[in-house]
Amino acid sequence: MTFEELKEKALSLPLSPGVYIMRNKDDKVIYVGKAKKLKNRVSQYFQDTASHSAKTRLMVSKIYHFDVIVAASEFEALVLECSLIKRYMPKYNILLKDDKGYPYLRLNMKEDYPKITMVSRISDDSADYYGPYGSRGITQALMEAIRITLGLPNCNREFPRDIDKGRPCLHYHMKQCAGWCQSTMTAAAYRERMEQAKQLLQGNYKSAAGNIRKQMLEAAEELNFELAASLRDRLNAVEALSQKQLVTAGSIADTDVIGYGETEAKACFAVLHFSGGNLLDKEYEVFPLPDDKAEAVSSLLKQFYLSRGFAPKRVLLPFEIEDRELISQLAEQQLQRKVKLHVPQRGDNVQLVELANKNALEEARRVTDKEEKLTGILTLLGKMLSMEPPKRIESFDISNISGTDIVASMVVFEDGKPRKSGYKRFKLEGLSNQDDYASMHQVLQRRFSHYVSQDKGFEKFPDLLLIDGGITHANMAVQALQEFQLTLPVFGMVKDNRHRTRALVTPEGQEISIDTNQSIFSFIGNIQEETHRFAITYHRQLRSKRLRYSALDGIAGIGPKRKQELLRQFKSLTAIGQASLSELERILPKDAALAVYQHFHVKGEEEGT
Repeated sequence: MTFEELKEKALSLPLSPGVYIMRNKDDKVIYVGKAKKLKNRVSQYFQDTASHSAKTRLMVSKIYHFDVIVAASEFEALVLECSLIKRYMPKYNILLKDDKGYPYLRLNMKEDYPKITMVSRISDDSADYYGPYGSRGITQALMEAIRITLGLPNCNREFPRDIDKGRPCLHYHMKQCAGWCQSTMTAAAYRERMEQAKQLLQGNYKSAAGNIRKQMLEAAEELNFELAASLRDRLNAVEALSQKQLVTAGSIADTDVIGYGETEAKACFAVLHFSGGNLLDKEYEVFPLPDDKAEAVSSLLKQFYLSRGFAPKRVLLPFEIEDRELISQLAEQQLQRKVKLHVPQRGDNVQLVELANKNALEEARRVTDKEEKLTGILTLLGKMLSMEPPKRIESFDISNISGTDIVASMVVFEDGKPRKSGYKRFKLEGLSNQDDYASMHQVLQRRFSHYVSQDKGFEKFPDLLLIDGGITHANMAVQALQEFQLTLPVFGMVKDNRHRTRALVTPEGQEISIDTNQSIFSFIGNIQEETHRFAITYHRQLRSKRLRYSALDGIAGIGPKRKQELLRQFKSLTAIGQASLSELERILPKDAALAVYQHFHVKGEEEGT
């Protein structure tokens, strides 16, 4: 539809509450909004466009057609809007980056060796759940405090399978773990500690401390002074934990205070969590400047609480929002509790909102300053390379050892920041020796072949290519581009004797020194290091996988599926080699288990002779 047709359609809408859904030419939903009167709200997009923000003007330019759903009431429209935003996650709606629920701690005492884990939802199982807690940081700190206090494990070892399968880890030597991976520690002792952990999670410090004190006195009476001293230390730790009142501080806030702040470029929505008048934690979301700050806060408020499935009794707002009462009603319906949304006018609550606003402004300033610095760096880089400031930079590197497992990495920086969703890894084909030039040509050829075909993940075209290497590497990139009749600036990253990029070089051999400008030197260095890290990580993964599987080659009855199952169950070759015959027989048929056992044990005996 043309702009005039969209405007005409908007003016024909009813003066009824409802939801409008904006779509682009590919029929993808790009914006969802709610209106008291659909005609008035939707027609605004196609009338005074000069008053819109740059983001809204861009969004309007992308609208190809729109749909509306008329609702019976404004409340019904609000419910529908929340549902559609969650379903479509539209590009031009203000969205929370993290919609995880409030965290809980899970403990299943029916397991032989129970563990405390952090989860976002309560499941219908036999486990106990504690919380919810104010933030993942607070929950992690609480879990860590209990673990250290009681000397519980913090490793990935599975008990009883991994008992006596290796030496104790660093946590044991730092006296943060009692060494449950050793056969000297019993399952009964482990369960006793977990019962104490359960009491601490319930806030029952006195009971936990009383049990430990009783054990300490019994050990002293039996003249087992070493055990008594250990129990004394544990008792002191529990009492110290009690004084910190971590469980109380970690519990859900009874009051949240919403703050809003903005600079000339960014806005921030901040939430301060309070319990009993004490500040527990802060969460925030930074986003581009909205056309309407009240509408932005309203949108984020709904997402913040409804996605988490929980809200405090009271939420203080920085200013009035149009649908405050409707959101409170929706929260009560969906969260099964009354939530009061209030704009304070006087007293201590006003000061709390001012504090939240100050925090929001500081976060908005911090991000604005960082982005302004990046903009300056990109502008300067563009001048040095005689081009416009590059918005999208792609960098490539090759990794191999003696020509084996040759891989390449492509990392993407957009607006000066790494765009990890755009990173790509390539396993190079048909190359049997170490030829970095042929490898670079192949990876660039494959990358731009995908671009020409507009394959998913390769649709965007970079403004600048950075190639790890010198003139010849850069020329390989140019050749690959020419095969598809494409052109763009290409530069090799030339390193100094400390493996840092000291200059950029054109395919014609012109060097542009960057080591005299610290900001550009650091920026290009970060790109080079990230590209190298991504390449070498992939190479190590492939090499490790190949070596792990090859070590099991030649064992009778062990094919690819059984290799995979062995490594899945035992995690490493060392653990497979140390496994007993009975442990192997739980996974493999007896003849195959015996073949694996003999392979490692006979080999070990031969090496020892």
